[in-house]
Amino acid sequence: MVTQLRSELGAEVDWRPFLLHPETPLDGEEFSTEKRQSLVPMINRVREMAQALGMPITFPDRMISTLRALLATEHAREQGKLFEFHRAVFHRFFGLGQDISRWDVLRAAAEDVGLNADLMQRLTESGAYNATLEKWTIKAQDLGIEDVPTYVFNDNYAVVGVQPYEVFQLVLAQMEQDSTS
Repeated sequence: MVTQLRSELGAEVDWRPFLLHPETPLDGEEFSTEKRQSLVPMINRVREMAQALGMPITFPDRMISTLRALLATEHAREQGKLFEFHRAVFHRFFGLGQDISRWDVLRAAAEDVGLNADLMQRLTESGAYNATLEKWTIKAQDLGIEDVPTYVFNDNYAVVGVQPYEVFQLVLAQMEQDSTS
C-alpha cells in the first residue's frame, strides 16, 4: 500500500512507531478467551482483504510485543533501510507467522535487507532509540491515535485501520480540493 501511494500518487510517506499495547510483556503473553473472541471480526476482515490482494497472511496465537521491532526499525531508518526493514519484519510476522519480539527473527529481517544485525541489536538494547519512540508516542496521543495502522496526512486527515487503496485516493483528492478552495 505504501509503495503504491509513493509511486502512483507521489505521496511522501514517513513511517512512525506506535506501541499499541505497551502493557504487553516483552516476551508476549497468551490471549484471554475474551480477547481472542473480540479479535475474530478484525482478523476475518483483514484476511479477506489480504486474500483479495493475493497476500498470504497469518495471525499469531498469542499477544506479541512489538517493542523491539519498533526500536529496531528506528535503527533501520538511521541506516536508510526503513521501508525495506519494515517490509521484511511485516513479512516475517504476517506472512510467516514468526514472533517479532524475538531477536533471532529481527536479526534475520535485518540480514534480509543488508543491515548489520549485531549493531542493530546492540544499539537497540542500549536504549539508543527509546527517546524517539517516546517522542512519537506523545505525538500520536496528541493526534488522538489509538489504533494501527493509522495514516496521517498533513496532520489534518487520518485513515485508520487496514483500508482499500481507493480510500487513500479519496483522502488525497479531498486534500487537493481543500488546498485549492
